[in-house]
Amino acid sequence: MFFSLRHALIWWRGKVLENYATSAGKTLRHRLLDKIFALGPSFVQKRGTGNLVTMNLEGIRRIENYISLFGSKLISILIIPPLILIYAIFLDWKSALTMFLVLPIIITFMILLGKVARNRVTQKYQSYRILANHFVDSLRGLETLKLLGLSTGYAKTVGATSENYRKATIGTLTVAFMSNFALDFFSTISVALIALFLGLRLLDGNLLLAPAITMLILAPEYFAPIREFGGDYHATLDGKKAFDDVQTVLDTTITAKSCAEGNIASWSESTRLVITDVTVGKDCTTGSESQPNRLETFSFSWHGLGKIGVIGASGAGKSTLVELLGGFLNPKSGEIRINDANIPNLRHSDWQKQIIYIPQHPYIFQTTLADNIRFYTPQASDEQVQQAARQAGLDELTAVLPLGLNEMIGEGGRALSGGQEQRVALARAFLDAERPILLFDEPTAHIDIETEYELKKSMLPLMQSRLVFFATHRLHWMREMDWILMLDKGCLVAQGRPEDIFKHSAYQALNDIKKAKKTDV
Repeated sequence: MFFSLRHALIWWRGKVLENYATSAGKTLRHRLLDKIFALGPSFVQKRGTGNLVTMNLEGIRRIENYISLFGSKLISILIIPPLILIYAIFLDWKSALTMFLVLPIIITFMILLGKVARNRVTQKYQSYRILANHFVDSLRGLETLKLLGLSTGYAKTVGATSENYRKATIGTLTVAFMSNFALDFFSTISVALIALFLGLRLLDGNLLLAPAITMLILAPEYFAPIREFGGDYHATLDGKKAFDDVQTVLDTTITAKSCAEGNIASWSESTRLVITDVTVGKDCTTGSESQPNRLETFSFSWHGLGKIGVIGASGAGKSTLVELLGGFLNPKSGEIRINDANIPNLRHSDWQKQIIYIPQHPYIFQTTLADNIRFYTPQASDEQVQQAARQAGLDELTAVLPLGLNEMIGEGGRALSGGQEQRVALARAFLDAERPILLFDEPTAHIDIETEYELKKSMLPLMQSRLVFFATHRLHWMREMDWILMLDKGCLVAQGRPEDIFKHSAYQALNDIKKAKKTDV
């Protein structure tokens, strides 16, 4: 009966902890995603897409394993040994004293080995993060690498990283196996020592047979939770390290105050945006001076709807401006006004709910192609999704997918090329006709020129009756814009109507560079 009761309690304990771990992991995953979205693209680029994806998927799973295993073993080690020791004192105090004195020695040895294992696991986890970044980046740029003839060289880089990860893993497993062997060895020696003393006392007639047999049965049970805790400690170190990394992201502070107070009206023809002497001199999400003066004393105003092109050489500040407008970056100084409201930054839910943001590297979620397109409009019908996919030029992709729009993509599903990912992001914009502000950050960067011209016919109607900021290095788009902002090294060097900017010396110099590099038509 007691044997059955014991195993029933163990099963119940495991079930409760498993449910708790799953619930805690789900909550932690939601918090992490919310934080990453709040910190914005600059933080993702700094930490690495592969790192954050690995943290959200594999890292959270390891944390769940850590909670369930560590919790159950901790409960056992806090309850079972003290109860057995108390019972043993009344049964045979000499054997109980031996058990009590041996336990601290085993715990001390566990601590020493634990420190070595922790250092090994930290090394392995760092290698795993690097490998994840290499893997995700290589998948994302595989087509480009092949076209440039660099795929073989990059494969060697991934191979070297994988080898470093293998060595770190083997080192960690070596320490874990050795520590488990040592714990088993000391526990067995302790039980053998107790058995020896019991046998000698039985021979001398100083102890009855029943207490001796009882102590011999209880001694292994006394040390068993310690041995299990030591073994699972190494198995859960990955989870503890993953939890520390997740907590680091959650603890990342946003230095500028969020403009949560007040309301921002929906953008219309009568709305006015005024940006005065804004400087984004550092990454305001982390406080590090990674790229000083990425935007310097930037001033701009706009009234109503229209298409605004943002051009400049690489590193001129185009993406920084788009991220500032999206509320992902906070200004170091300057003033932002929407109508009569003076706000510290654009990190405001009323503003961000009006935006469709298409970055250089759109995120593809682990779900169906249709659900990825429904990112802004989860209530959209299948017919609407199909129409948006057609407008974005996804017909060829859906034709070769076995399940069409219901095919799983993203992590664990079908991998997409950079151009296909960009088309999915465009389909999201085609599907949502309600949001009045479009932010494009190199939306056609991973699409060839011929395909871009095909999409252009569909994209231009998408921009009508909206406020559009279109950052690109392909200058032929500027002929379609109402206003052009030209940036150079974080400074606004020219702005005006296309016909005026085309005559500007800075634009002509940029156009000559593009022609020389054969990146435009």
